[in-house]
Amino acid sequence: MSKTILVVDDSSSIRQLLSFTLKERGFTVLEAGNGLEALAKLTGDKISLVVCDVNMPEMDGIAFVKKIKDDAAYAEYRFTPVIMLTTETGEDKKAEGREAGVKAWITKPFTPDKLVSAIEKLIM
Repeated sequence: MSKTILVVDDSSSIRQLLSFTLKERGFTVLEAGNGLEALAKLTGDKISLVVCDVNMPEMDGIAFVKKIKDDAAYAEYRFTPVIMLTTETGEDKKAEGREAGVKAWITKPFTPDKLVSAIEKLIM
């Protein structure tokens, strides 16, 4: 059974790239365009990992991570690892992400191999 990864990014081209890359490596992929859409995807099915952007409309990535880590309604996802894939490079933002529960921070532009390597370290 393949592992499921939730990709959350407001850029449809980034979502397509990630989806293609991850499906090619045998993962099942769910996509969302922002944090609110991502919360709607958390319906009780097993999600092995989340790849999430920081800057998005409606609900940004940090707010999304805080919600799944702290809200009892999403308790089954509390320990789901999250990788931030973003253009944000500031140490303050990275610290905010770590405090929220982010496990890895990858800066765009990125190589698919670097992303897949980080995913494998967290869930394989």
